[in-house]
Amino acid sequence: MSLPTNTKRSPPMKKAKSIDSMNGVDAVLGPAASDDPNARALMTANLSRKKATPPHPPKKLLIKLHKGKPTLRPNFEEDTWEKLKSAICAIFLKQPDSCDLEKLYQAVNDLCLYKMGGNLYQRIEKECEAHISAALQSLVGQSPDLIVFLSLVERCWQDLCDQMLMIRGIALYLDRTYVKQTTNVRSLWDMGLQLFCKHLSLSPEVEHKTVTGLLRMIESERSGESVDRTLLNHLLKMFTALGIYAETFEKPFLECTSEFYAAEGIKYMQQSDAPDYLKHVETRLQEEHERCLMYLDASTRKPLIATAEKQLLERHIPAILDKGFTMLMDGNRIEDLQRMYSLSSRVNALESLKQALSSYIRRTGQGIVMDEEKDKDMVSSLLEFKASLDAIWEESFFKNEAFSNTTKDAFEYLINLRQNRPAELIAKFLDEKLRAGNKGTSEEELEATLDKVLVLFRFIQGKDVFEAFYKKDLAKRLLLGKSASIDAEKSMISKLKTECGSQFTNKLEGMFKDIELSKEINESFKQSSQARSKLASGIEMSVHVLTTGFWPTYPPMDVRLPHELNVYQDIFKEFYLSKYSGRRLMWQNSLGHCVLKADFPKGKKELAVSLFQTVVLMLFNDAEKLSFQDIKDATGIEDKELRRTLQSLACGKVRVLQKMPKGRDVEDDDLFFFNDGFTAPLYRIKVNAIQLKETVEENTSTTERVFQDRQYQIDAAIVRIMKTRKVLSHTLLITELFQQLKFPIKPADLKKRIESLIDREYLERDKSNPQIYNYLA
Repeated sequence: MSLPTNTKRSPPMKKAKSIDSMNGVDAVLGPAASDDPNARALMTANLSRKKATPPHPPKKLLIKLHKGKPTLRPNFEEDTWEKLKSAICAIFLKQPDSCDLEKLYQAVNDLCLYKMGGNLYQRIEKECEAHISAALQSLVGQSPDLIVFLSLVERCWQDLCDQMLMIRGIALYLDRTYVKQTTNVRSLWDMGLQLFCKHLSLSPEVEHKTVTGLLRMIESERSGESVDRTLLNHLLKMFTALGIYAETFEKPFLECTSEFYAAEGIKYMQQSDAPDYLKHVETRLQEEHERCLMYLDASTRKPLIATAEKQLLERHIPAILDKGFTMLMDGNRIEDLQRMYSLSSRVNALESLKQALSSYIRRTGQGIVMDEEKDKDMVSSLLEFKASLDAIWEESFFKNEAFSNTTKDAFEYLINLRQNRPAELIAKFLDEKLRAGNKGTSEEELEATLDKVLVLFRFIQGKDVFEAFYKKDLAKRLLLGKSASIDAEKSMISKLKTECGSQFTNKLEGMFKDIELSKEINESFKQSSQARSKLASGIEMSVHVLTTGFWPTYPPMDVRLPHELNVYQDIFKEFYLSKYSGRRLMWQNSLGHCVLKADFPKGKKELAVSLFQTVVLMLFNDAEKLSFQDIKDATGIEDKELRRTLQSLACGKVRVLQKMPKGRDVEDDDLFFFNDGFTAPLYRIKVNAIQLKETVEENTSTTERVFQDRQYQIDAAIVRIMKTRKVLSHTLLITELFQQLKFPIKPADLKKRIESLIDREYLERDKSNPQIYNYLA
């Protein structure tokens, strides 16, 4: 290499510093003039003075490399391929190769560097195809034992995977250069899989036997036999890797699954009851889920489970519900019902389950409500039934709101099957619970019972019937002092007020106000001059002053009171009217009660009796023996009421009187005697329980009063609607009435009320169309 020189002469002895771009050394420009003494002296002087003189512009150095183009030795590609081919054959034949892997890798590298990658790829592909084809052909006609055959296929597949990994390791440079740079060329691994897939499809016997073997193995496992899950796993992964899993295996697999479970579903439905069948289905679905985790492809899980559910569940839901739902509900089998709900939800059969629940509630509830012989236990039976349904709804139906609504609808239907009777019985049930004498019931338990009864109350359509009977019973409890807890009474009224509004409970609250006001009046009476001066010592008198509009209507019952009692009434009347002028008092003798002191030969007793019982007993102060007619003439008590009164005194548990002849019924010619031999362990004895018992007449009159009130409400609603609309068709009027009235009513009854209003000239029929009504102002 020679450095270029500048032929133009520069001033002698001037040194310019230039940086060589290659090695950074100083170069002296110009000819060698070191022999000239003048030049040397000048240079020395310049250096000693270090005078900086501006250098000439630097010159670029050009370095030219003269290297010849390398040449390949003859037959380089062929020789290199032979070496690689030998190694590939050795890999497929599982034989050792003399050439080490590093040299093989370098050989592939060399071929790729000299742009021979395309030919190399094709040669490798051709060589691999020959060996893969031969390997698969060797499986044709192999063992008839499917398990053995599947093992051979697995071995063949495993060998291919290992061999392709080794070949890829040798030809990695080819994979990373030629394959990546060339479109539509597979990697060596994918090329191997594609060749295996191609020749597997060209060997239908091998493919068919493999799929058949896999299906047989899975069927054997479903039948309870033990199978090699690892073998299944490997072969199914082979199908997935080859990209033929869905078409080659999954499709026939799902068909076989469908056939297997269709047959099994029919067989098990005939052999087992519903709970056992559902357990079996649950187990089967769990097994299929595990199968997906263990060896099936993840994509199979959804269609597989759907197939099993369809054949085992969806097809048999009606039969399962018909066969087992009632049994599970009657047995309160929470866990089995939970399983039924969960499985039904998987096949969108919850609607069928809801219908079954509704039918069950209506059918079972109808047996409770319509059995007149068991009216006494109707409410408690309904409460138990509702409690069991609520428990099932919470635990088995996972608090599904739709099921709760179904239960409510069914309960509303069955409670209103007998229009007014359930409402009446619910009122009486509450009376029983709120009445004194419920021993062993804590306030918390009583409150819980009231809440449960309130749930039934919500379903009642004729709430006015409930109100009438509840008010009548509440009146007796308050007036006879038989209420278990005033707090509980007020709590119940508060609950009713929340449910139905203040208008519903207005009268009930008024009754409590009257009782509290009566306490104040009685206190004033005791302190009054009338009581102190005219009331005999040792006599306590308590009077309830009731507002007519709040309390039930009581029919006036005449009775000839003993002189003493008449005096007491007159004393109170004088006191009351002096305090509240302008008011009128009307005595309700049927609700009065007294405590009598009785002197029996075997000991003194106190008798808690009704006013009518008091009147009858006081007759025996002056007579030992009285006939029925004598008592009737002396007391003036109405016949039926007198018979009840005498029955309670002479035929009940506490027999203060004796009757001749003996018997449970009171006849016209019966004689009554004072019972000299009466004895009892207690000093105070209650005989007035008869007042708490409802008579048939009371029940009838309460019901009639409700219907009478309803007629007034209907009339008022019709007039209100017609006053607003002026002209209205019959159909629209009936529709509006149904919307406004809160109790159940028949169209025929509404028509009667319309006719009544026409007769009374509130309405008239249109002259041109009798189906249209006009309002008459």
